[in-house]
Amino acid sequence: MSTYPDHDSEVLEDVETVITDQEERELVVFNDDYNTFDHVIDTLIKICGHEPQQAEQCTWIIHYKGKCAVKHGSFEYLKPMREGICDRGISAEII
Repeated sequence: MSTYPDHDSEVLEDVETVITDQEERELVVFNDDYNTFDHVIDTLIKICGHEPQQAEQCTWIIHYKGKCAVKHGSFEYLKPMREGICDRGISAEII
């Protein structure tokens, strides 16, 4: 029996916390009856850095499917984009 403290379990817990905090998430934009295609496309280009064709494709998916994951990444990475999209009157959530 060892008298040394069990540091392995502490390190493992720290590593699990870091991995959980960096979990990949999705920024999902939802369809509504108020915003125009051009407004959503412009928002995705300016806020998310989409190319025009990518923004248009996402907008069509939003229109027909009701939602679209427009970006992937950590919560910290996606949070300012969600705020920017919502500030423009478009519904978005980080999932």
